[in-house]
Amino acid sequence: MLEGLKSSILYLSLVVVVLVSVAFVTLFEQKLLAGVQIRLGPNYVGYWGIFQPFADAVKLFNKEYLLLRAGSVSVYLFSPVVSLSLSLVLWMSIPLGPGGVDFFFSLLFFMVISGMGVYPVLSSGWSSNCKYSMLGSLRAVAQMVSYEVSLSVVLLSLVWTVKKFNSADVMLEGVVWNMVLIFPLGLIWFVSSLAETNRTPYDFSEGESELVSGFNTEYSAGGFTLIFMSEYANILFMSVLFSVLFMSSGLVSWMVILKGVLVSGWFIWVRGTMPRYRYDKLMNLAWKSFLPISLWMFGFYMLVNYSF
Repeated sequence: MLEGLKSSILYLSLVVVVLVSVAFVTLFEQKLLAGVQIRLGPNYVGYWGIFQPFADAVKLFNKEYLLLRAGSVSVYLFSPVVSLSLSLVLWMSIPLGPGGVDFFFSLLFFMVISGMGVYPVLSSGWSSNCKYSMLGSLRAVAQMVSYEVSLSVVLLSLVWTVKKFNSADVMLEGVVWNMVLIFPLGLIWFVSSLAETNRTPYDFSEGESELVSGFNTEYSAGGFTLIFMSEYANILFMSVLFSVLFMSSGLVSWMVILKGVLVSGWFIWVRGTMPRYRYDKLMNLAWKSFLPISLWMFGFYMLVNYSF
């Protein structure tokens, strides 16, 4: 009973920390992009613009919320909530040590929950009863499914070397970073994470100028804010997971979190430097480049394991 209470308090605190971190990741992105473009960025609300994310949140939630005249209103309202909930549930797969849930299949849990992330996107576009939203959601789902295949194969290679599905065991297994040992797979994982989280140069599901913001066209105020928060929570999670799987050789500590912040900086850095891809090149990269390489590497690790 006491252990269950401790776990509940731990994960409730984790939810609060993640939501506050999402606010500061947006500030981090604005400041870093401002530096890339040689400008100041937000600096009026609070010292050095430190309260700008909270001012943006208050502004967004106070805007007028419009309900659709024609469309599935219940699905339309419920989809952003499900999207944010799945983004927060993903954090259960991060090994937290004492007080945390000890998942023997945490990496499998991650793949299941991330695979479910396509349903809120699809339902958001469908329930909006708008052709632009529907086309944007179909494009986003096709993109996410394509790159989840590469993520799964890379994850299988890691699992095969460790022989366990627990992310804590992946961390404790080696004395050298997996990013050094299996560099091509680490690079594929990072690029696939960009596509999985709809980040530049793969942000086709919400390219503002070409696609009128994709599947979330009909959302405003609170609904748009929840979608926005879920996407940044996913970015933060994928950054920390990359740190856990590829840049650590011990238990979760402050260094692992700091490395995750560094990886989230890479996400923003790519946005500031790379132009947007064409959609056909995106799909070719997934199916004709990443999948064959990751499958070949997986087969190589299987042969090495059987040989020794």
